[in-house]
Amino acid sequence: MISSYSKKGNPWDNACIESFHALIKREWLNRKKINDYEEAYQMVFEYIEGFYNTVRIHSHCNYQSPNNYEKNYNSNKLN
Repeated sequence: MISSYSKKGNPWDNACIESFHALIKREWLNRKKINDYEEAYQMVFEYIEGFYNTVRIHSHCNYQSPNNYEKNYNSNKLN
């Protein structure tokens, strides 16, 4: 495996993570005042674990939240 980094100022090499960074800033971080590193860490954790991976709708989940998608998937699998 060879690690690869894009050149400075070239976000197209890492489009997925650049998109996520824009999303977390727009939906979460820009709405609150961050006082220190610990507070920023906690806010990012809350966003990812408490909202993004559970409640927020995603296009790849047919515009459902991951929780609802998983629930529907499991109930359809049992039928």
